Amino acid sequence: LARIGGKAYAISALCQATAAAVDRGDVPSVPSAIAKYHCTTMSREVISDMMDVIGGKGIILGPRNFAGRSWQAAPIAITVEGANIMTRSLLIFGQGAILCHPWVLKEMKAAQDPDTRAGLQEFDRSLFGHIRFGISNAVRSFWFGLTGARFGAAPGDAYTRRYFRKLDRYSANLALMADISMMTLGGKLKFKESLSGRLGDVLSHIYMTSAMLKRYHDEGAPVADQPLLAWAFHDSVHTIETSLSAALRNFPIRPIGWLMWLLIFPFGRRAEAPGDRLGHRVAALLMAPNEARDRLASGVFLTPCENNPGGRINSYLSKAIMAEPVERKFIKAVKTKGIEALDFTTQLDEAVAEGVITQDERTLLEELRALTLETITVDDFDPHELRSAGYYDRERKDAQSQEAA
Repeated sequence: LARIGGKAYAISALCQATAAAVDRGDVPSVPSAIAKYHCTTMSREVISDMMDVIGGKGIILGPRNFAGRSWQAAPIAITVEGANIMTRSLLIFGQGAILCHPWVLKEMKAAQDPDTRAGLQEFDRSLFGHIRFGISNAVRSFWFGLTGARFGAAPGDAYTRRYFRKLDRYSANLALMADISMMTLGGKLKFKESLSGRLGDVLSHIYMTSAMLKRYHDEGAPVADQPLLAWAFHDSVHTIETSLSAALRNFPIRPIGWLMWLLIFPFGRRAEAPGDRLGHRVAALLMAPNEARDRLASGVFLTPCENNPGGRINSYLSKAIMAEPVERKFIKAVKTKGIEALDFTTQLDEAVAEGVITQDERTLLEELRALTLETITVDDFDPHELRSAGYYDRERKDAQSQEAA
């Protein structure tokens, strides 16, 4: 549940930020590649966790199953519109290293300027700007590594300011690695797909965490959303440091890799994956009606109608929570008050007769039992139903074949 909540928050923030860029009239090629790759990858992970939660409800296909088709369709999103492995290894950093860099694209355009004199002047200006940029990133990376990015001006409020400082650090780290990689490897960098993929992961998660912080502040910085933001942010930061350390340990020119390690991780890696206590807070948000849960489900079809089993199950949550105290009282009575019946209805009769629960509470427990059975029941088809369905399918296909002939 913690992974589902945290990754759903990250996915929705990433979608909103990228769609907002399109709405402004931009052509966000790199953000679009990041959104496509990470949204579909995290969606597959969320669907896998969902299948673990609901069990057989997701395995047996039928009208009650709200997860089976998502499980089947997950590989489609991973491969169609460009295979994710190619997007990660080639496109994200391959485009981002040039398009997101403040000087490289300017240097390339200046070198191609037909006006040699003007192009030379612009190239010199961009080159010296690039050198200053590289030195600044080296110094900032080392300083942030020494201090853990605890100092310095940053936007945001008292809660998110520390997050913005961390993003400042990892942005400097990525810019330093990108400059040195392009300078030392040149055209060979595009053949180093593992290195390119790891640097692409760093770029992606910096963009993703920026989108999370944007969503948090755009929605008015709700305190209830802080566990979701914290889980998603720490998960991304842990991935950033994992990718950076893997890229440094496997850098093709080993001495340069060691030097960059000293600049980026002078005291080693510090980021950790989200802890169990934070995960428990996120899971608790998903298990009770609240504003954060409603915002997380914004845009999801939750109308409890006949053709929407997920919406019906969602509508049962508040009723189940209301019945919990009565259910606990009834279960305790079954264990201690000598209720001897074995079937549920007779147990309720005895509980009412002995004054353990009232008639209204009995009605509440009966409704809870019906809702529980509706939630966990899987589809069941008799053999003759399956045979008839197969027969009519064959008849329809035969008729279509005859018409085509």
